[in-house]
Amino acid sequence: MPPLGKISQLVYIIDIPETIFKCDLPPIPGPCIVYFTAGAAGKMISAAMGCSLPTKRAELRTGVAVSIDVEKTKERLKDLDLQVRTRALQELVASWCAGEINCPPEREVANLHCHTFFSYNGYGHSPTSLAWLAREMGWHALATMDFDVLDGVDETLDACDRVAIRGAAGMETRVYLPEFAAREITSPGEPGVTYQIGAGFTQSYIPPPVDQVFNQMRQQAAQRNRDIVERVNAYLDPVMIRYERDVLPLTPAGNATERHILVAYDVAAREYLPHRQALLEFWANKLEVEIAQVDAAIGDVPAPSELIRTKLMKRGGVGYVQPGPDTFPLAADVNQAIISCGAIPVVAWVDGASEGEKDIEELLALHLNLGAGAVTIIPERNWRFRDPEVRELKVRNLHAVVELVRALDLPIIAGTEMNKAGQPLLDDLDAEPLRPLRQDFIAGADFLYGHTLMQRALGMGYQSGWAQEHLPSRKERNAFYVAVGRLVPPGRLPRARLARVGVSKGPDEMLASLERFRR
Repeated sequence: MPPLGKISQLVYIIDIPETIFKCDLPPIPGPCIVYFTAGAAGKMISAAMGCSLPTKRAELRTGVAVSIDVEKTKERLKDLDLQVRTRALQELVASWCAGEINCPPEREVANLHCHTFFSYNGYGHSPTSLAWLAREMGWHALATMDFDVLDGVDETLDACDRVAIRGAAGMETRVYLPEFAAREITSPGEPGVTYQIGAGFTQSYIPPPVDQVFNQMRQQAAQRNRDIVERVNAYLDPVMIRYERDVLPLTPAGNATERHILVAYDVAAREYLPHRQALLEFWANKLEVEIAQVDAAIGDVPAPSELIRTKLMKRGGVGYVQPGPDTFPLAADVNQAIISCGAIPVVAWVDGASEGEKDIEELLALHLNLGAGAVTIIPERNWRFRDPEVRELKVRNLHAVVELVRALDLPIIAGTEMNKAGQPLLDDLDAEPLRPLRQDFIAGADFLYGHTLMQRALGMGYQSGWAQEHLPSRKERNAFYVAVGRLVPPGRLPRARLARVGVSKGPDEMLASLERFRR
């Protein structure tokens, strides 16, 4: 690591030999002033980062970085204010560069399905705090996926650049698949409804006219939430909430989920019934369960209770309404909107148990016709079971679907979701059922990062005209973006170098140029 000195809160000196420009550099927090002392290489780096160069080196003096309270600073990464999050990350990165924080070397682990607090994260993570989590745990790659919105895309990519983590971003929603109208797919008890993902977005801004599709998803989700609150309020009276007053302030950008609603009801119930015994009796009566069950489900601080969610908001509960063909947008429309944004439609697979997933070859063929380019899997759902027979069935289904998507040349986007407390931060790829799939999951990470990088730097991502012309088959297109993801290290500087490679090269020539990034 180059020696770094600090002369004020956001001013740094880095002594860089000429040769280090071809190597990985530690990320530099911004906005800040960075002074390089390496002549031409320093000027190139400085220009790429938009930093200033000193006019008189003698005017500067090297100081010592100020220590920070790391744990408190990490908590600020979860603040609802972006400026607070950004400043906290700057401080952590500065301390890391100064050697005050030790981050482990990169490992072959990745989480490509992390919900953030722009929808709901069970640990309160923002895109920025997830990026730092990935850095301090030595992840190979990170991708965020939020329900119904792209609000966290810009923050995800910027934060991953700052901490030198391979970053990508996407969204998850529910869609209607009319061809499977009579079959349950991935949404329990809701035939024709399935989860759908768009991966590899490069900005939060959605250009017209496709913004209409995304606005529809956001508005429909908000209306479903309001309808839930209205029905549950009537049932829980006198414990009642207001959506705008009690739910939306829990979010950074107004995109609430059922779990935000559950927190608001938990707060309201505790305020109305401050004594725990009365609180437990209230919920036991309303949920029609034993007090001991409620006592085990509700902690000492407000949190989304899965017991309350199951009893009130899921199938059979007072807040639930069976969806119909018009409840969610059509899969074809959502896929087209994803493609128009330069991103990749991704098929969601759960565990192979539903009637629709038992017809997986038919289902995947339909999705491929609608433009799908990858499959997403939550490995944790498919092996960690106490019942050996259940475990064996789940693992067998998992391996079978991986074999199928390999044959179809579909990358796998794998992760743990993190939208509920207790879910792991990472899949255990050393576990016996997952070990044979490690390279599939890491290749999926390289593919998604490679696409994201090429689209950001050159407008030559998976959906680009360049890719369609030079890489017409899925197999060769996937291989190219996997190679890019492996060759180009993360961070602002490598992306700036990639942008200078130019758009006139073919795939082989492009990869030959990128090989020099590793030398």
